Amino acid sequence: MYVLGTVVASLVCFLLLKWTKKRRFCLDTKRLHGKTVLITGGYCGIGKETAIGLAVRGARVIIACRDAGKAEEAVREIRRASCSMNVQHMELDLANLQSIRDFSEALLKREKRLDVLINNAGMPCVLDWTDDGFSMCFGFNHLGHFLLTNLLLGRLKESAPSRVISLTSSMYKYQKLDFQDLNYNIVPFFTYCRSKLANIYFTQELARMMEGKGVTAYSVHPGFVHSNWTSHFSTVFRMLLWLVMVLFSVPCEAAAQTVIHCAVADEVLQHNGKFFFDCQPAKLHPFAEDEGAAKKLWEASERMVNLT
Repeated sequence: MYVLGTVVASLVCFLLLKWTKKRRFCLDTKRLHGKTVLITGGYCGIGKETAIGLAVRGARVIIACRDAGKAEEAVREIRRASCSMNVQHMELDLANLQSIRDFSEALLKREKRLDVLINNAGMPCVLDWTDDGFSMCFGFNHLGHFLLTNLLLGRLKESAPSRVISLTSSMYKYQKLDFQDLNYNIVPFFTYCRSKLANIYFTQELARMMEGKGVTAYSVHPGFVHSNWTSHFSTVFRMLLWLVMVLFSVPCEAAAQTVIHCAVADEVLQHNGKFFFDCQPAKLHPFAEDEGAAKKLWEASERMVNLT
């Protein structure tokens, strides 16, 4: 009986784990010939799989990241996997506002179109500071993409209909923004949660501002993903995370499907500004749909990055 009970319990656990890791795949085969897609942090993980999925559909894909060596290697791998040579990379450091301005200026000179902007790059729970003195999570995850999107917004409107997709996380639910201390940087997990809530507010306000102007916006929770985000932590911590990731995480290819879905599917157009998970709109906690907070964050972010 003991052996039988162990076998049954193991089988139940296996089926539960398999169910929690089950994900929909984007089945939309729409071609993207003539479309240009920019993906931040597209050299690895979800960004790289997204780049492959969109390049396969015929898009011109540009990945933007700080490490030129890793980017060049990723471009070769994306080209090989997608059988498309229309993949490029450009240098961008989202932790440096001047780098973002320089990148945007160079992109606007080089590219006549921008059809999809995917704010994919992200910083996990780390206690650090950007070059401009912002907490790394809030400065990189929110302010960097906020400035980048605003600097490219004119080209997105010119290329309408266009889309802005920002990756966030279900971890948003564990914190609320403190507008007296947006640069909070004490408990790493809290700073991360706040930055992910900021991504959601940013998407909602962008969607409201671009209503009727041909630009739509979506936030995406990819799930708990088995990627290289643990590289920011110590070896001991990575070892502790390994078992959790093996049991509960999903591969990057599966996690990228909702991003690809929001980039290509026409059905998402009726859900402008919404939060997506597993290739469908998902429900947010009420405080994450506060229009007043979203507008207040937008105005505060403009001041923080000196956007005029």
